[in-house]
Amino acid sequence: MTNNPDIHQLEFEQKKITLIGTAHISRQSVNLVEEIIREEKPETVCIELCQSRYQSLTQKDNWQKTDLIKVIREKKAFLLLMNLLLASFQKRIGNKIGIKPGEEIIKAIEISKEISAQIHLVDREIRTTLSRVWRLMSLWTKMKLMFQFVISIGSSDSIQEEDIEKLKDKDVLEMLLAEVGETLPELRMILIDERDKYLAQKIRTAPGEKIVAVVGAGHVPGLIKNWHEPVDIPSLEKLPPPGRLTSLIKWGLPIAIILMIVWGFSNFGISAGTDMLKWWIIANAILSGLGAAAALAHPLTILTAIIAAPFTSLNPMIAAGWVAGIAEIFLRKPQVKDFEALSEDIASVKGFRSNKITRILLIVVLTNLGSSMGTFVAIPLMAKVFT
Repeated sequence: MTNNPDIHQLEFEQKKITLIGTAHISRQSVNLVEEIIREEKPETVCIELCQSRYQSLTQKDNWQKTDLIKVIREKKAFLLLMNLLLASFQKRIGNKIGIKPGEEIIKAIEISKEISAQIHLVDREIRTTLSRVWRLMSLWTKMKLMFQFVISIGSSDSIQEEDIEKLKDKDVLEMLLAEVGETLPELRMILIDERDKYLAQKIRTAPGEKIVAVVGAGHVPGLIKNWHEPVDIPSLEKLPPPGRLTSLIKWGLPIAIILMIVWGFSNFGISAGTDMLKWWIIANAILSGLGAAAALAHPLTILTAIIAAPFTSLNPMIAAGWVAGIAEIFLRKPQVKDFEALSEDIASVKGFRSNKITRILLIVVLTNLGSSMGTFVAIPLMAKVFT
């Protein structure tokens, strides 16, 4: 195996590390991982997982404990939806070639337990990674990202098994976000470069002197590059504060719109002020309602989105999508079968849209998207009063 390009021998202090670069959907990678771990019999096996992803792989009933209302209130609906879309992309490819996504990781866990090796999680928490990405992006980039992810649900149909090995040099996140990454190079820094450093530090400080590390092949060059470089883990785990411009827009835009309407009433008369209110309500209500409808929301949820949007768009502390999502939960509460079927439903467009859990997340995201678009559509329509 010394000539295998997917295997690298590294050292750090007294530790000897065998690094395996894998494709996350590859029979060859599954076989290679099993062979190397059995052959090396390491004290520790490092795997490219964070705690939440490890639990989703090893605890099949973990989804049943998800509190969707809490997810919405904590503004994590989009992050959870992104996570599910990533899983959907991998699962659809895996179903096409008859292999489970991440099976090489599952195999590494199984063999580690067989030989009594310690399992060490070395990837950064995915919520942290996605949150850092989210804070970086503008509203327009977020819209592009959402459309990119939705399109990706069906894009795996053209991928054949022989193409999988060609994807080894790319991270799945990087592959899905390639188009957005072209216009936002900072995205690659967070998704790939930061995680390369994180993985390097976590692997070289793992317990034991004989270690096997299983990571996606796309991370191997960066990991080796940073192998002897100092890494500040706390800084990579920290969520950056919202930028000043974001805070200014969050609070300044609603205030400016309210002042704009007041100015219309006081300087152009009741008719002009009424027209401005009319355009504000129509644009926000219609586009939010369309967002909820696109997610196949309950008719009363769509009505809730329509009523809520003109008010929530003026309140930085609440969003139309949150109101619509909570309404959908009460109108069509997810059942145990929805949680149990989630892993299978995300593998198809029909399942993704029909499962009550993913539908609720889509309602939150698409309603918020519609509300945001409604705000920017309404402003020029309202400004016509001044001309």
